[in-house]
Amino acid sequence: MSLAIFSSSLKSSAFKTARVATTITSRPSSAIWSQRFYSTENNKDDNKDTKEAVQEGAAAPVGEATEAAAEQKNSAHEEALAAKDKQLAEVKDRLLRTLADMENLRQRTAKEVANTKDYAIQKFAKDLLDTADILNMAIKNVPQEELAESSTNTHLKSLHTGVAMTRDELLKTFKRYGVESFDPMNEKFDPNLHQANFQVPMPGKEPGTVFDVQKIGFMIKGRVLRPAQVGVVQSTD
Repeated sequence: MSLAIFSSSLKSSAFKTARVATTITSRPSSAIWSQRFYSTENNKDDNKDTKEAVQEGAAAPVGEATEAAAEQKNSAHEEALAAKDKQLAEVKDRLLRTLADMENLRQRTAKEVANTKDYAIQKFAKDLLDTADILNMAIKNVPQEELAESSTNTHLKSLHTGVAMTRDELLKTFKRYGVESFDPMNEKFDPNLHQANFQVPMPGKEPGTVFDVQKIGFMIKGRVLRPAQVGVVQSTD
């Protein structure tokens, strides 16, 4: 009887002990699982933060490199534009110089053409000056009394008139082509226009004055074709 009671009591104690043990064992397991879950979440957050930090750290150098490349590209563009502007300025300068040279050449050519046209008959006219001088000499060598109305030398008068008319017509032809004669009688001697063949002191006349014209002078378009050949009053000092 006593043994049965003891056995029953022992079983009851063992059951209680096992229950308590089960309870104690089950509690740490739940706590460990909770701790592990919390640790996992924390690790996820830490990994996320680390990943974002790594991405930010990687993005920063990439952004700086992109900006540096953009600045380098802009600098290259600016240098290329500056080089093009310099080249354009050089081309413009050469073009302006070429245009100026062409304009100068055109003006010189036009002037040469005009001079050639104006002085084309210079040699021909100069060759005819001797003819004009001969006609003048023939007219001057006829005595004035032979040309008077009282003179009966009609043949000489007619010859004089014909020679004078020929001389005048020649001078008119010269003038039509820009060749004009000038007679410096009683004018001041000008070495640019006159050629002094001799000098004679003459009282009552101003020194340096032309008192005799052996050959009249000729000019073509304002240029001396032949200076007048004259005699000049010499100073008595």
